[in-house]
Order: sequence, then C-alpha cells, then structure tokens
Amino acid sequence: MAVKIRLLRMGKIRNPQYRIVIADSRTKRDGRAIEFVGIYQPKLEPSLIQVKSDRVQYWLSVGAQPSEAVQRILEKTGDWQKFKGLPAPEPLKVAPERVDRKAAYEAEAKAAAGVADTPAKPAKKAAKSAPAAEKAEKPAEAAPAAATEEQAGANSGEQG
Repeated sequence: MAVKIRLLRMGKIRNPQYRIVIADSRTKRDGRAIEFVGIYQPKLEPSLIQVKSDRVQYWLSVGAQPSEAVQRILEKTGDWQKFKGLPAPEPLKVAPERVDRKAAYEAEAKAAAGVADTPAKPAKKAAKSAPAAEKAEKPAEAAPAAATEEQAGANSGEQG
C-alpha cells in the first residue's frame, strides 16, 4: 500500500483551510485519512502552519511520500530538512500577539465614562484637565458670592 502525506481541503469557498493528512494514495482528495498530522491556513497573515513533527518524521521514515505542496510546507517548518539531514531553515514569521478585545473595550468604556484613566493617557489628560479645572474653579468661586448677595438681599426684604 502506497501512503501519501497530502492536504485535505476544508473551509468555505474562497477561504481554504487544509489538514495535513496521511492517506492511502488511492483514496480521493477529501476521503478517509489514516491520520491527521497538522493544519495549514494560507489566508491568515502570516499563514498558519502547525505540524506534529514526531508523527511526520515517523511516516517519512516508513516510506510515506509527501505531495509537492506538503513538501514545501515541511521545508518551511524544517521537518523535511530534519528528515534529509540538511541544515535547518530560517525561522517562520510569527503573528504578533493579539490584543484582548474585551480588555480594550473595558478600558475605552472606563475612559469615556471618566471612571478610571488608562495608563497610556494620564499625562495628556492631566495637561488638558489642569487648565479646565482652573476655569471651572473661578466660576464656582464667583457663583457662591452671587448666591450670598441674593440671599442677603432676600433676607433684608428689598426687591431688586
């Protein structure tokens, strides 16, 4: 029985996602597989490649033949060079750490409500809020004086 390491297509139209599988060479492309050894998602930036290296090494050692596409993937991960005894390739690009959307939303909501300042923005808000605080204090000082004059006039019985 000839065994192949090849791609099994999954996903939607225009959004291909593949599983790297070990299958009998006579089965159809999306048919029954002997074992699943990895995934490949080409639409992500950078492409997502996950391979169970020990299982791939085992199947290559017992004679499984990779398809051309799978061979290119194995060359990128370094499994093909490991099998052939060649020097390792340069490391793969890694996607940047994803920002926790819930934490970012909560921080923006707190900042908008004025409950708590975010750590990145207090210097800017402090600089802007200092003059605003001074302006707010001056009318507040004038307002109590006017209120006391009105109260004083009302208490004396005079009409204005």
